[in-house]
Amino acid sequence: MDQIVKPPIIRNHEPFLRHQVKSFGYAFDGIIYSFDKGTHFKMQTIALLLVVILGFVYKINSTEWLVLILISSAVISAEATNTAIEEACNMLHPDQHPRARMSKHCAAGAVLILSIAAIAIGLIIFLPKIFA
Repeated sequence: MDQIVKPPIIRNHEPFLRHQVKSFGYAFDGIIYSFDKGTHFKMQTIALLLVVILGFVYKINSTEWLVLILISSAVISAEATNTAIEEACNMLHPDQHPRARMSKHCAAGAVLILSIAAIAIGLIIFLPKIFA
């Protein structure tokens, strides 16, 4: 009689909690690297702090906070992604390659689009309060 052969259970995973702690550590390393490396990341972080201060000063409502949190996190996340793309392109093509250059430009363009949206949202929320 043929015996059913089950594939072996391969466990290359460490315990769940240890894996999660390491993953968060890697993510924080990436945030710190993006902050240390990127002038734009620093500028966007300063803008975020200004927005938070203005939010408290002008007592914005919870919906406005949610919108600001979403757009701010999107901008900063896009900037970190832009940094990752730049680093990968620089590693793969230390000499400037036209496609690597275009990849960097596209990533920077994505950050710019979100930044313009963030400025528009900030103006919509804060201008009426400032000039009230």
